[in-house]
Amino acid sequence: MKSIIVVICFVFAVLSAGVIAAGITEKGPAEITLDGGSKGTINFPHQKHQNTLGDCKSCHDIFPQKLGIIKALKDEGKLEKKQVMNNCRGCHRNLAKEGKKAGPTSCTKCHSK
Repeated sequence: MKSIIVVICFVFAVLSAGVIAAGITEKGPAEITLDGGSKGTINFPHQKHQNTLGDCKSCHDIFPQKLGIIKALKDEGKLEKKQVMNNCRGCHRNLAKEGKKAGPTSCTKCHSK
């Protein structure tokens, strides 16, 4: 009986570790296509930003980590039209001022029709 309990506890521990590890490593898709309004879609290199920034809150303080949430919040009036874009451009400009490699700040470098 003791050996069965030990085996059950071991299996539970292994499965729990796997679930926790999966939650830590799953950070969303590497690329996300965003609705960029009348200027066209935005092919957002999500994984590149994760690797560069390291802190998800740089973006996810503005909106939750959920696919499609930016458009949904805009449609609900809970997110201003250019709020996300201004956050992106602000970060890119700050990095450039610091002499670091930065992303684009002009419309056509992000938006594509």
